[in-house]
Amino acid sequence: MKVKNLFKYLIRYTFLQTILSFITINYFDRFLFLNKDQKYESYLLIYEDYERFFNFLPANLITIDLVLMLIIFIFLGLLYASNFYTYVNELDFSYENKYIDDYLFLYLLWNSYFFSTLYIFRINGLSRLYLIIFTFIIPAVLLLFRNAEIVSNILGRKVSSENFISFNLQNDSNFRNLRILAYRNEKLSIKISEDNLFDAVISEVNNLNKSVNINLVVVNINSLKRLSPELEEYLINLNKKVLILSDTELIFHTNFIYRFMKRDSKYIYYFNNDVQYGSKYILKRFFDIITSFLLILLLSPIFLFILMLIRSIDGSPSIISQERVGLHGKIFKMYKFRTMYKNSHQKRTDLKDLNKKSGPLFKIPSDPRVIKKLQFLRNFSLDELPQLFNVIKGEMSLVGPRPLFQDDTKSFDKNYMRRLNVMPGMTGLLQINERDTDDFNIWYKYDIEYIENWNLYLDFKILLKTFKAVIEKSNSGK
Repeated sequence: MKVKNLFKYLIRYTFLQTILSFITINYFDRFLFLNKDQKYESYLLIYEDYERFFNFLPANLITIDLVLMLIIFIFLGLLYASNFYTYVNELDFSYENKYIDDYLFLYLLWNSYFFSTLYIFRINGLSRLYLIIFTFIIPAVLLLFRNAEIVSNILGRKVSSENFISFNLQNDSNFRNLRILAYRNEKLSIKISEDNLFDAVISEVNNLNKSVNINLVVVNINSLKRLSPELEEYLINLNKKVLILSDTELIFHTNFIYRFMKRDSKYIYYFNNDVQYGSKYILKRFFDIITSFLLILLLSPIFLFILMLIRSIDGSPSIISQERVGLHGKIFKMYKFRTMYKNSHQKRTDLKDLNKKSGPLFKIPSDPRVIKKLQFLRNFSLDELPQLFNVIKGEMSLVGPRPLFQDDTKSFDKNYMRRLNVMPGMTGLLQINERDTDDFNIWYKYDIEYIENWNLYLDFKILLKTFKAVIEKSNSGK
């Protein structure tokens, strides 16, 4: 096992050990032991065994809590020794792996082990009703944290809401029952000659992703033994999940990480270059949710002041919503404090000749639509504060490329479409480096740099530099 994978397993193991131990110890203390005397009687029985078999250990280690932690520790060790728990294969057929089946297996496995250990350690005098309830809790927690899929669902990224596009995949193909396809929605099915596959994949994926969020690209190949170098490079750099089904074993031009298996005479290749998926997405969401919640509490007086200020100057509404393009092309409503006169966005087309920025960017010096008394909110990005609620909802992140209007994506080329494959953010590399640039190529440079180098440390560093940049700008009086 590689050191990186071993480290990931160790982190998950430690996390589960902590969670399950906390739940078990507290549940025993609150519900299972009917009174302190019964807990003490169980302790005396354990201490009796200690004196007979384990008296070489320090006596202060012999407590009910440590015994319960040991029970959890051993069970997790046995569980992690099996591929069943540590490995969920998205390339299995959907009817081979269902949550109810997994839960029942974990339930039987846990309770056969748990009741055996209660007997071995002679832990008696437990409430039978609460003991029955407890038998259901641990398997549920184990299933919840078995893989990133379930937690991602809870945090807002549901597999059932993800979409895919397919090329040359028959409607009656048994491979539509693969787990990776069965739980997702097909938005478009293309039948195309394999000679034109390269142009078709690029044009259809890009065009569809400008109006529909696409998470997975499926390509079925009959006679090709190699993808064209251009198509291979495009799929690798797409930052999406890619599934290739082939009648022949493929030879790739470049070395990259992918999963391979053969099922029903088909060669299956799968790779996932979605940079914010699985455990990475979960960690990012936890960081975003906790930080946003704290910022909302801390800045609530400023929120109230701005709300009342806007209302006193130009009436309601104080907060507006605008449709923007989010992760994988999903449209969402982004919140802002209103700093422009009402219905000002509808005048954008009439003022396009005054736009000084390139590409899809739109910004007018001394914009006549802006309420002058509220210009300072825009100068210090205070109008963006309501987007903290977008972050909590899972539509945005604290850090990422700025979300643009749907019309703006029409000018994206196949390379810049990659910006849709990370969560849009309130701030990013551009905002801490060249926030006021008029050059769309600068936007492109920083967005691609962020995508190719993203990690949680980078997010944290950008966030700190954003606070620093706002404070410095405030002090400079600009």
